[in-house]
Amino acid sequence: MMKPAVDPLAQLTEIRAIMERSSRFISLSGLSGVGAGVVALAGAGAGHWFLRREYGATGYLRLLESTEAERLLVLPYLVGLAAAMIGAALLVATFFTLRRARQAGLPLWNSLGRRLALSLAIPLVAGGLFCLALFVRGAVSLVVPGLLLFYGLALLNASKYTLEEIRWLGLTQIALGLLAVLLPGAGLLFFALGFGLGHIGYGLLMYNRYER
Repeated sequence: MMKPAVDPLAQLTEIRAIMERSSRFISLSGLSGVGAGVVALAGAGAGHWFLRREYGATGYLRLLESTEAERLLVLPYLVGLAAAMIGAALLVATFFTLRRARQAGLPLWNSLGRRLALSLAIPLVAGGLFCLALFVRGAVSLVVPGLLLFYGLALLNASKYTLEEIRWLGLTQIALGLLAVLLPGAGLLFFALGFGLGHIGYGLLMYNRYER
């Protein structure tokens, strides 16, 4: 009895898929990006409301010219808000990524996942501490650009372990960070664009391309 013909193209496709799974963390969910973007927009809104309550209609612009004593007064709220945003974004990302990993039958916390997390964490922690120092020392206008730049660099650093689209998101964040340096009064707007709309757009693209 003759053996069924083997399709070389199908074999190559299967080999490529196996190699991709072994070299890249592909369990990231687009819905994680959408959720993180929504959290960022909510955080930007909460920050805007707080600064208007503290400084009046000028809000963020007044913060740029604040004294050290004034900055130390608002610092606990801003740090707490940042911590809440990071925690909420991580919870959303973990939920949707774990769900996708289970659907695809892929492990979540393997060696690739650990390398990806470490590649993200080092620039993010360094950038967060650096931006905190900028705020305390009075360089408030550089805080949002610094956050965007360090986050973009973190994404670029981690992109070698995951999907190609992460690199483009990182380049977008870097570009927005550089623009924010030129327009210091629009810091909250650039924060919302980068961390909010940037994540939502990336997440919808990823969801439509890989998950629908």
